[in-house]
Amino acid sequence: MGFFIIFNPMKKLTILFAFLLTTHLFSQELTGIELLDKTIQYHDPNGNWETFNGTLFVTMQTPKNPKRDSEIKINLPEEYFYVKASRGENTTEYTIDKGKCKISFNGQENPSEEVLEEHKLNCNRANLYKNYYTYLYGLPMKLKDNGTIIHDKVERKTFKGKEYLVLKVTYDKKVGSDAWYFYFNPKTYAMEVYQFFKETPTSGEYILLSDEITINGIKMPKNRAWYYNKDNGYLGTDFLTNK
Repeated sequence: MGFFIIFNPMKKLTILFAFLLTTHLFSQELTGIELLDKTIQYHDPNGNWETFNGTLFVTMQTPKNPKRDSEIKINLPEEYFYVKASRGENTTEYTIDKGKCKISFNGQENPSEEVLEEHKLNCNRANLYKNYYTYLYGLPMKLKDNGTIIHDKVERKTFKGKEYLVLKVTYDKKVGSDAWYFYFNPKTYAMEVYQFFKETPTSGEYILLSDEITINGIKMPKNRAWYYNKDNGYLGTDFLTNK
């Protein structure tokens, strides 16, 4: 006596629909904070950023300009920052040690007021470099800083033909007015693109990240290519090494 297996295509479609619905709901239910925690777990699994003490070597290449080579030392526990940048015949060094600023130019410490003015060297610029490099190379961990507003809704977007989970970030007025969008690989949660806007949708820039380098246990983007939002105009690329 045999038996029959009844094939029910509707049942299989129902199971498939339920699976797809569950997957879709999962992406919807992932909050901004949860996505941020996942990407930090990917980039800094051992929580090394808070005690970061290391040296970065960055070469910036821009159209129609000589390359700029920078040696950057960041010691967060000691509140120390140093950048030595060389372009063409000139070398500038900025040091910020527990808030105290020093400037050197072409090996000369305490350059004259004429030299400082001619080359636009000042402690405001030193702090600008400190904030710039600490922010960019501390991402995504820096999104935990005070004054950062993580928007709850996570979106799925396609950018340059690739699908991403997108996190929107804004800041308290005392911190900044730009709106930032961070694009994460939906499988690994690696940060692969970020984009910022100012007053209008055509303002600001986007940055494409490629390759990775591990420094002090942190996975950092090796290459950052910068473009204008308005016309995709190419600005330049930063290349990171640890030599």
